[in-house]
Amino acid sequence: KTENMKLGGISIYLCVSLQGGVDNEVTLTAYITIALLETPLPLTHSVVRNALFCLETAANQRENHVYTKALLAYAFALAGNSEKRKALLDSLEKEAVRKDGSVHWQRPGKEPEADLPYYRHRAPSAEVEMTAYVLLAHLTSQPAPAQEELAFASLIAKWISSQQNPNGGFSSTQ
Repeated sequence: KTENMKLGGISIYLCVSLQGGVDNEVTLTAYITIALLETPLPLTHSVVRNALFCLETAANQRENHVYTKALLAYAFALAGNSEKRKALLDSLEKEAVRKDGSVHWQRPGKEPEADLPYYRHRAPSAEVEMTAYVLLAHLTSQPAPAQEELAFASLIAKWISSQQNPNGGFSSTQ
């Protein structure tokens, strides 16, 4: 499915399947806001300001999907909103899956794969993507991340690196 949006006179086409299986305006807005902030457009640009206002409103909703929270945390980290970033990361930490000395996130209702001898399961791309966004949110802070945050980030990085395929790539294109 493809979405067509007008942004400041520019048409933007996004594939909804790249939204971690979450098909809503908040996720799409977060993707676009992240892209604009990485461009970098200044926070004072009207499109960025309006997008961040929408995301701030959405971040206050309790029923946000874990994938959406990961995107929101990274968007607020890029925007320098440490209060929203921290609140979302605290919420995400409660939903983290801790296993074998690593940390990651998975979609609600997604059953963990059984560990089979001589076979290492690789997570679906949505899990890799959302975990990577959480890692980016942890590492994108002003001032630099504290030592305990870096220690937690290393547990996330450990899980992400375990998801590499034999050629060094990942299932995700994000």
